[in-house]
Amino acid sequence: MIIHVHPENPQPRAINTIVDTLQRGGVIIYPTDTIYGIGCDIFQHKAIEKICRIKNAEPTKTHLSFICYDLSDLSKYTKSISTPLYRMLRQYLPGPYTFILPASKEVPKMLKSKKDTIGLRVPDNNIARTIVRELGRPILSASLPGEMVEEYTDPEMIHGNFNKLVDIVVDGGIGAWTPSTVVDCTQDPPVVIRQGAGEWETYA
Repeated sequence: MIIHVHPENPQPRAINTIVDTLQRGGVIIYPTDTIYGIGCDIFQHKAIEKICRIKNAEPTKTHLSFICYDLSDLSKYTKSISTPLYRMLRQYLPGPYTFILPASKEVPKMLKSKKDTIGLRVPDNNIARTIVRELGRPILSASLPGEMVEEYTDPEMIHGNFNKLVDIVVDGGIGAWTPSTVVDCTQDPPVVIRQGAGEWETYA
């Protein structure tokens, strides 16, 4: 199924359908402020396993992130962070960044990396954030497999490639061509481990 959602004013009926699918363990492909992502409810283990099968990778070895509505989820899913680090996150989010942070006990074990960390995102995208807000908790995010940029930016092509593997493709228009910038905040100072969309100033 493909659902067309207005990028600025997501239709409540469409969002409700998407959220209901996530609550029932469904897998969706949805827009962010960078490339399209594939995701599910972070507490639906079978859905997480399905995403990993699609990506042909193990959960702990796959780059999985949490899509959050805002930074209010920090205290629940990450260990306590310093005030300067929190200020930095507020400076860059919402935005095209993934921040690697120490995971709390609330994070499902299958989603933690071997280093006991998670990636956290607050994308500057109304569709993704509205889905998360209405769901009431973060959704999992992983990049789509593909060789050509159109395979993870064009919703029509994405639907053609993945409609038999996922429950919903959320069409929010053509996505950006560049993935998020990934910043490892478990080091001091934080280190950019992938330069993507968004400018990054050296943090001190």
